[in-house]
Amino acid sequence: MYSHSATGHDTAPRPGVPQALALALGAAVSLGLARFSYALLLPPMRDDLGWSYFTAGAMNTANATGYLVGALLMPRWLARADARWVLLAGMLVAALLLAAHGLAHGEVMLLLLRAATGMASAGTFVAGGLMAARLGQALATDPAHRHRGALVLGLYYGGTGAGIVASTLLVPAAAQWASGVGAGGGVGLGWRAAWVALAVAALAATALAARGTRVLAAPPPPVGGGARAPWSKLGWALAGYLCFGLGYIGYMTFVITLLRERGLSVLHVHAFYLLLGVGVMVSPWLWSGLLQRHRSGMPLALLNGLLALATALPVAVGGVWAVYASGALFGAVFLSLVASTTALVRHNLAPAAWASGIAAFTIIFAAGQIIGPSLVGAIADGAGGLQRGFAISAGLLALGAVLATMQRALPTPKT
Repeated sequence: MYSHSATGHDTAPRPGVPQALALALGAAVSLGLARFSYALLLPPMRDDLGWSYFTAGAMNTANATGYLVGALLMPRWLARADARWVLLAGMLVAALLLAAHGLAHGEVMLLLLRAATGMASAGTFVAGGLMAARLGQALATDPAHRHRGALVLGLYYGGTGAGIVASTLLVPAAAQWASGVGAGGGVGLGWRAAWVALAVAALAATALAARGTRVLAAPPPPVGGGARAPWSKLGWALAGYLCFGLGYIGYMTFVITLLRERGLSVLHVHAFYLLLGVGVMVSPWLWSGLLQRHRSGMPLALLNGLLALATALPVAVGGVWAVYASGALFGAVFLSLVASTTALVRHNLAPAAWASGIAAFTIIFAAGQIIGPSLVGAIADGAGGLQRGFAISAGLLALGAVLATMQRALPTPKT
């Protein structure tokens, strides 16, 4: 994981939190800019393109399908290439694809772009998660930095919050700029300019990540050096995580549309999403101790339960403060839930099986996300609208909490 000279001495300071923050830019691009920005862009895209809720959800289903394909390919990629190069290549490709969104015409082209972006995002997210797990393990075995092991994982996944915050600031600014300089472009020119602005931000993040991770290395294991994760022994956690993938993505796809339908002003909507992003950024300090202490599925269960509550709040309780409470709680929890699965892998599997274990959870996560957006969209097109769709999402998250409680710690792995 570290760079060494030919004499065996370190050529750079031991990596730590600064390198974790550089890795976090991968999460900012792959999820914050490339996926969750879609919730902000969905209302103007629906207005301009005349989409139903099902079509709107299908765009995120396409993204999740590409993510699943990428996750399935990740063990093969990581067996052949340094994880750092996979991370950076995925970030660069995602940035280029985001720019292409702003030039696309027609639903088919946008579906293909969302799918391709999902593939690139999977490469970035899994490679970055593997590097963060290795960096966290290295710090956890150092008595002087043991408490930072889980924090590093949280910082990596919390980078998604930076991407959400950047999206919340960039999307309306780009749309307003486009409306000021465009001649008759209307709402269509605004959302196209926003995609291009997100691409520029992703390119900048890629350059910063390349610079900040120079002292890190995660070469592929020697031939025969990898190991398969024992999926059956992690079955309850995988089932709980599947429910998370099914449930959370409906919220992240449609929550902005729900708030707009409720009549909230643009200022309130953007403040809500900004609060959600800030919640993601501070979440590592809230949950790192929990992830470090527990080897079972308890953290996954607790965080799934809190997400169920956050998802139910906007439809069960009226008022803008309930909306803000929902956003703050959701943001403070959902990426730490993702981090909890990486922590579970790191606690319960030997290092040689980490890549396989992280890929297993990523695959099950992607499978849930494929179904979730279209399911909620189809429900929202019927009686009950988005409120019924959110109620189904909350129920799935609650089921995930129950299933995760069944996951027990595995015997201490050999290092």
